[in-house]
Amino acid sequence: MPRSSKQKLKLYYVIEILKKYTDEAHTITIAGVIERLAELGIKAERKSIYRDFEAMEELGYEIIQLHNKQFSYYLANREFETAELRMLVDAVQSSRFITKKKSNELIRKLEGLTTVYNAQVLDSQVFVTNRIKASNESIYYNVDRIHSAIQENSKISFTYFDWDVNKRKVFRRDGERYNVSPWMLIWDNENYYLIAYESETKQIKHYRVDRMMSIEITEARREGRRAFSDVDVAEYSKKFFGMYNGDIVSVELSCAREMTNAVVDKFGADVKMEPAPDGESFRVRAEVAVSPVFLSWVFMFGGQIKIISPESVAEELKAMAKNFTEDGA
Repeated sequence: MPRSSKQKLKLYYVIEILKKYTDEAHTITIAGVIERLAELGIKAERKSIYRDFEAMEELGYEIIQLHNKQFSYYLANREFETAELRMLVDAVQSSRFITKKKSNELIRKLEGLTTVYNAQVLDSQVFVTNRIKASNESIYYNVDRIHSAIQENSKISFTYFDWDVNKRKVFRRDGERYNVSPWMLIWDNENYYLIAYESETKQIKHYRVDRMMSIEITEARREGRRAFSDVDVAEYSKKFFGMYNGDIVSVELSCAREMTNAVVDKFGADVKMEPAPDGESFRVRAEVAVSPVFLSWVFMFGGQIKIISPESVAEELKAMAKNFTEDGA
């Protein structure tokens, strides 16, 4: 950029200098601002910096002046507090659907929203390398493409795969493309899921976004608006353990008193718990997709949660428990 052009953007660079190099623990003098500007090839005088500060305050920036041996300044208000950035960095790190490469890119961008000093602290707390992450690099753009289809009221087509024991993609339907009407995306159990309407079966179905490939927005208009009109996303995700498909059944559970946290964690704080007369247990009724994941959830509590009804689901749990022994006895 020519020198004269940079000179016209002096106010912008003054703002960036205060954003990048100042906070309550790190202040800068007028001379320091002039020195930083000089490094960028911009000439400035003290009076012009004071005028820039006044313009910044008119724009809503809060500049604090301190007076020790000399006057110094720092920018007090920011779009993101350091604690908020730490929370966002943690969310990116713990998100399995975001690949390792994209996680590092996002964290670098988040670090750019704070001072160089706080960025160093955030960077020292990054532990992405050994975390379990998705391997599908296109997921980031898949999410954006799905959102675009929803906004455009269009169907999408894609291929869908599973992993085999050799960690190779095996495409379902022999690679034939799925054609569905996308309606919503939810983040459940550390994964992104597309909730869509399948016209052929007239059913609401969900798909792991990180296992979707070659997503294309079609010219066909979405279908299934009536089917989704009464869908509550929170209630929908409660029914599917690990978003694993299964028949939706109303089940009654008998739970030991110390299982209240586990029940609330799964079914939400509005779940109705009916205390038993003995005071040592309670009962819960909920609609769930009966699947191996749901049965495993019940099983892992070692009898502290029991299936009361329907009997058919209780028998499924007994059969699964027998399979845990080698001889099935």
